[in-house]
Amino acid sequence: MNIKNKILYWVPKILAILFGAFLIVFGGYDDSPGAQGLGLILIIATVVLTVRNRKRKRL
Repeated sequence: MNIKNKILYWVPKILAILFGAFLIVFGGYDDSPGAQGLGLILIIATVVLTVRNRKRKRL
């Protein structure tokens, strides 16, 4: 896997986690539990799907 493929693999995942963190912080300032919940779901889903995908590629 060359560097371009690694960048294209990891950048969207990192951006999704950062956006989830932004939703959690913004939801806290705005006093919106819905935004915080969506941010948490986005972060958890991204991590779970990434780990599951990495395990499948190794097998």
